[in-house]
Amino acid sequence: MPVLAPVPVPVLVPSGHAPSGHVPFAASIAGHRLGPLRVSSIVAGPWPAAHGRSVVLCGRGDHITLVLPRHGTAALLLDGHGVPLRPGEFAVARTGRPVVLEVSEAFSGTAFHWPRAAAGVAEEDLRELSGTAFRSDTGTAALVAAYLDRLARPGVAPEPQVAARLAGTALDLLTVLAHEHRRRAAGPVPEEVLATIARTKEYILRRLPDPGLSPEGIAAAHHFSVRYLHKLFQYEGVTVGRWIQRRRLEMCRRDLARPSARPATVAAVAGRWGFVSTSHFSRVFRTTYGLTPRAWQSTAHDPATHPALPG
Repeated sequence: MPVLAPVPVPVLVPSGHAPSGHVPFAASIAGHRLGPLRVSSIVAGPWPAAHGRSVVLCGRGDHITLVLPRHGTAALLLDGHGVPLRPGEFAVARTGRPVVLEVSEAFSGTAFHWPRAAAGVAEEDLRELSGTAFRSDTGTAALVAAYLDRLARPGVAPEPQVAARLAGTALDLLTVLAHEHRRRAAGPVPEEVLATIARTKEYILRRLPDPGLSPEGIAAAHHFSVRYLHKLFQYEGVTVGRWIQRRRLEMCRRDLARPSARPATVAAVAGRWGFVSTSHFSRVFRTTYGLTPRAWQSTAHDPATHPALPG
């Protein structure tokens, strides 16, 4: 069985009151870890008062939190507004501040916390996800909810490396969810266009190591214009150049995190995936993931942190 790691008692305060005037009520949080992922089971309420209480789920520090309700309603407080939550939904918060859940009735659910530095998820994807409630019965959101629900159940504790990969798979699913959410915002896409986009992406992925990969070459290989290529990727909510860069960064991120007796250098990994300039690669990696390639590699190989190693 997984070891239940001790988790600080949540701070419970009446809504609209300062922490100095807090009044404790029945609530508990029990947790265990899977690599960098902390899984917290929450049981709170019911309250013997008309107004609700605020439960601090996660303390300070840059982190990603996902809340999956099981019973009762609540609101995830984020940037001055509340994201309503009920069973059949979940919400994601990316913040450097404490994550607060406001509950006004009996509530139970699970919270999942990843340290930002161990996540390897692009900032633009986190912005797409943060502060949005997703239905957990349709599309990729259903896969995310089902997978996390399984991780939250008691079971055989995996080896640290396996645990890290399980946590990383959850983050990969969140990345897919962000892409799906972005595409839906762009409107419906004809089936024939989706098929063309899929063929084009497959072509690009096979040629990611080629530093000469360009929109002109991609368009010529598919016998359509560069203008049409850019129009295709408008359906993805991203430029073709940015999509190529993101895929290259993802492959570099995975290679840097792979365990090895002799880890590859940053320059070697960058060159392997089509980056001509190591300094340029380091800049875009840090902009995308929030830390340098070397720092990510160091964190990934640190047994004390067991960061997510998807793929």
